[in-house]
Amino acid sequence: MAGLLHLQSTALLPPASLLRRRGVAPGQGGRRRRACRVEAKIREIFMPALSSTMTEGKIVSWTAAEGDRLAKGDPVVVVESDKADMDVETFHDGFLAAVLVPAGESAPVGSAIALLAESEEEIPTAQSQAASFSSSSSAPPPPQETAAHEATPPPPAPVAVSAPSPPLPATQGGARVVASPYAKKLAKDLKVDLFAIAGSGPGGRIVAKDVEAAATAPKKTTPVPAARPDVPLGSTVPFTTMQGAVSKNMVESLAVPTFRVGYTFTTDALDALYKKIKVKGVTMTALLAKATAMALVQHPVVNSSCRDGKSFTYNSSINIAVAVAIDGGLITPVLPDADKVDIYSLSRKWKELVDKARAKQLQPHEYNSGTFTISNLGMFEVDRFDAILPPGTGAIMAVGASQPTVVGTKDGRIGIKNQMQVNVTADHRIIYGADLAAFLQTLSKIIEDPKDLTF
Repeated sequence: MAGLLHLQSTALLPPASLLRRRGVAPGQGGRRRRACRVEAKIREIFMPALSSTMTEGKIVSWTAAEGDRLAKGDPVVVVESDKADMDVETFHDGFLAAVLVPAGESAPVGSAIALLAESEEEIPTAQSQAASFSSSSSAPPPPQETAAHEATPPPPAPVAVSAPSPPLPATQGGARVVASPYAKKLAKDLKVDLFAIAGSGPGGRIVAKDVEAAATAPKKTTPVPAARPDVPLGSTVPFTTMQGAVSKNMVESLAVPTFRVGYTFTTDALDALYKKIKVKGVTMTALLAKATAMALVQHPVVNSSCRDGKSFTYNSSINIAVAVAIDGGLITPVLPDADKVDIYSLSRKWKELVDKARAKQLQPHEYNSGTFTISNLGMFEVDRFDAILPPGTGAIMAVGASQPTVVGTKDGRIGIKNQMQVNVTADHRIIYGADLAAFLQTLSKIIEDPKDLTF
């Protein structure tokens, strides 16, 4: 869902002293001499806060160009927050007069990123104001309540008319695809490689018609290069907004005293159940999330969290977050109330969340409300690993691959069973070794006898 731009309007009125010199009371200028009042409005478009943790946003692309007429609800700019790209709309009619923060640059939440003029005639005045923004960008910003009409604006600058730009490649700095969320979804459905498309939108942004044209174009037989051309080898690349958020969270997690407990599960019964019901759309991720949630019902302390170092909270809901690698970072979509939702609905919800995550369309509550996290590298044949505890949660479970293993049976014979190793990292301020051991024993019983997972 697109966000709404924050705008602050400035009415351009003559100062009261000028009205007094003309013999007009300040409150009566509009009645006695209509020409004394200018019905001009130039609004500052601010960087919106797209999540509770967002402190700055990066401009991915401007969907409108300077001089374009905008209607209420039109998308104006695509902003990259710490977890998602979002189309941001305007709730005012007008003309995009001046862009203060170009695509590719970042701005703090609440700072001006563009100016919106109420009429086309006011565009030169707005562009003059934009020049003053640029000249004062190195100085501390003045308080927002200072009226813009107290300073005499410089002479209006001429409106620059630029020639249409040719289509640009879909990457910025060779590091990412610049495409609208719908174009990304369409490319996934049509199996179109966004890196091979030249965007026709503002700043080379790929839009839906570009994807549709590429899908219907004759297929080229060009061999696939051995190395990805979009990776700038040998260069230093700054963090994306998402990578910056991940880095900040990982550094914060170092302040939490953690410990780890490992466990080995026999997964023959779980594997058999999965083979039986996967034709109905059930995923292994949903099965693991469901089993974990059922175990957490019996061990609420493992689902608790400590945020202030002085107390901890027994969370009222069991929301299982699952780590997903996406282009340019990592995100943890959340399966809410996983203990109460049936396995089929849980699987459908998980597929929906993954699609939204890869299109960078998750809403904040869909990735920041987890109470227990699962990180699974089993699909890469990783047998074991340790995970870093996300700040604000009590535990995270690292899941390895289920592999055939030679084991000794209870009757003294040698046999082969599928086994999976997990390592749980926990906050030692609130969770102790015995708590994790008991939780893992309960989870082992559920996985080795998984009949209750389908109820």
